[in-house]
Amino acid sequence: MKKHLLLFASTTGYQIRVFAEAARHVGAEVTLATDRCHIMDDPWGDRAIPVKFDRIAESLEVLRNLNLQVDGVAAVGDKPAVLAAEAAAMYGVPFHPPAAARACHDKHAARELFQAAGMLVPRFFRAGSEEDAARAPYPCVLKPLGQSASKGVIRANNPAEFAAAFRRIIRMGEKEVQVEAYIPGREFALEGLATRGRLETIAIFDKPDPLEGPFFEETIYVTPSREPEAVQRALMETTQQAITALGLRHGPVHAEMRYNERGAWILEVHARPIGGLCSRSLRMADAVPLEEMILVHACGGDVSMAHLDGPASGVMMIPTPMDGLYRGVDGVERARAVPLIEDVAITATEGQHFVPPPEGSSYLGFIFARGETPEQVEEALRRAHAKLKFEFAAVLETLSPSS
Repeated sequence: MKKHLLLFASTTGYQIRVFAEAARHVGAEVTLATDRCHIMDDPWGDRAIPVKFDRIAESLEVLRNLNLQVDGVAAVGDKPAVLAAEAAAMYGVPFHPPAAARACHDKHAARELFQAAGMLVPRFFRAGSEEDAARAPYPCVLKPLGQSASKGVIRANNPAEFAAAFRRIIRMGEKEVQVEAYIPGREFALEGLATRGRLETIAIFDKPDPLEGPFFEETIYVTPSREPEAVQRALMETTQQAITALGLRHGPVHAEMRYNERGAWILEVHARPIGGLCSRSLRMADAVPLEEMILVHACGGDVSMAHLDGPASGVMMIPTPMDGLYRGVDGVERARAVPLIEDVAITATEGQHFVPPPEGSSYLGFIFARGETPEQVEEALRRAHAKLKFEFAAVLETLSPSS
């Protein structure tokens, strides 16, 4: 009998199509549960199950009434991971526990768990007003409690900057803000799988750009890491500590960290794989995509022998240069012609409104490179990006009748 994976996702983009292809390749079935229209935007032609990620009980009832055979669950995105965890518990299949998935989606709760586990944790607190600037350590970083992809993350060096950053985040719809002492150092990401709570590292990404603020838009990821073995070991050990502290058990793990003279500091851990098209930078042996390995693992298969098809690879998430309506791009073919570039994928669509950080979190597209060394890959990504010229139109504000 075919294995059946229930996949939770808020989009029907690249990763979902790869999961569908992976299922065909291994002889499994995938059913999509999404909060988007199950008729208008379903890659399997109206088989998608309509759910609401902010209505857990209601969504579980929808699933329960369908009497599905489910052998495993997976999630693309932070909110989908919370519902996936609840569904896994309902079906009795391995995944991360609901409490762990919720903690991953709450920066304050996660910090409390890391602190209780004795990990390196900056001073932190929840701020409810601008007056909390008097309590802050400077420099500090203000963050929305439940956002990801660096959305709303702002550095403040003094009380005036704190107040401005606080107002800016509150305008995004937040009621409270996480405040943390700024952690200096180099930044990394780790992609892995947890099995019975133990980490299997797939890749450690260097983030070569200096992410020092005032905003923290991510751009380049390159693997393997160029750091010494001792640093890489510290990053893996710290991720394992975080997995244990959060209670993560089975499934993808994406961790963000900083490293300095005091050691490795966990920033965030997510109960889902790397986002967007970035997974295309990770190709397992025999050209197996990351999504296929996740599917096999979710349905109980052994992936402990899986390893990356090296030697080096990387991705650039093309940053948003301005607030405006996307009109087009020139130079894509020139960028693709840069040696070591595998592809340039422009995901922006004409007329789409883009907002740069900290309010925005969308990228214009992705550039992928593969080469002999991480240095060569990074250089190729930067050279390809320099070939691209984006055109935007200004967004005209609508005047109210009273004005």
